[in-house]
Amino acid sequence: MSRRRKQDPDDMTPQDTEGSEEERDYSVRAVERVCLILNLLQESVDGITLNEVAQTTGLPKSSAFRYLWTLENHRYVERDEEGGLFRLGLGFVGMQSRHLEILRERARPSLERLRDEFGETANLGLLDGDHVIYIDIVESRRGVRLAASRGDRDPIHCTALGKAIAAQLPEERVRDLLDQTGLVKRTGNTITAIDSYFDELAKVRKQGYALDDRENEDDGRCVAAPLLGTHLPVAISISGPSSRFSLQDAKRAAKTLIEVASGIATNPVGVS
Repeated sequence: MSRRRKQDPDDMTPQDTEGSEEERDYSVRAVERVCLILNLLQESVDGITLNEVAQTTGLPKSSAFRYLWTLENHRYVERDEEGGLFRLGLGFVGMQSRHLEILRERARPSLERLRDEFGETANLGLLDGDHVIYIDIVESRRGVRLAASRGDRDPIHCTALGKAIAAQLPEERVRDLLDQTGLVKRTGNTITAIDSYFDELAKVRKQGYALDDRENEDDGRCVAAPLLGTHLPVAISISGPSSRFSLQDAKRAAKTLIEVASGIATNPVGVS
């Protein structure tokens, strides 16, 4: 007499459970497991291993790998082939990719204008996970310039873009982000005390712009303004070598940045 093997819910197809109470239970468990994995990834700075996912979710390693493999295929997870670590991917940004592409097209003429007016690099940045990612850059034409590359990621606590965006977020969310990353000392000017950082954010909200005064790089200065009204955590900035882009230059640029940011957020065809 043959015995029927009980299926692992992770191996079942919709046809196996169609119309049953177990189908509803299984669907909830699957979603909960995905959410648990994504939360685990979000809380990790360096990435997590397959074993950590299996232990946290209570899944067999083979099932945990299938979840991660599926999320990786949809770009919600990325894998470090050398270290075997899994991290959050850019799929969540991709869900709004059309909005971001429209924003980039809208912002590009303004970034070029800022570059030409101040002679320094202009940037468009977005909060992605717990870091700021550069989604567009118009580099200074000068031989010596301060410029990241598109797709580069920087911390929120020591960059003007990060401060400009963080100042618009709920305090609890900012605290959660800083719990994940810490306030790493990048230079002698980096803010490393959380109370001082929140004082800085209050100043940003009051004056309408954020300043990185040699806090991320020893010879770097940057000023940024948030793009309010876009429903995205984004900001624009101007950055240059501190030896050339003085505090007075940065404060002068701030007024223009605020005006340009307002125009980008409200004008569907861009700012001339």
